[in-house]
Formats: sequence, structure tokens, C-alpha cells
Amino acid sequence: MPTTRETVLAALHARLLPLATLVLRDEVLPERIPASGLIILRDGQPGEPEVT
Repeated sequence: MPTTRETVLAALHARLLPLATLVLRDEVLPERIPASGLIILRDGQPGEPEVT
């Protein structure tokens, strides 16, 4: 079963796909950006929350 975080990221990626802009997930930045634009959805590392 996917985590809540993965479920949210997958849903966001699915919502962005219909855009005219190229949408990628966790990809490296290409040498050339398409004229229509580019969105890269990065998952990142969650890490520990900062508590003060």
C-alpha cells in the first residue's frame, strides 16, 4: 500500500499531465527546455521535521 505522501504526489502528477507543458517526475534538468515549457515534480527526501 502506498504511503499518503506517495498518493498525494501521484495525484498531483496526474493533475498536471493534461497541461500543454511537459511534466516530468524526479527527472534531471534537460540541457534544453522545450518552447512550451517544463515542469519537474521533485519528490525530495522528507527528512526530519524541525521542532523548536
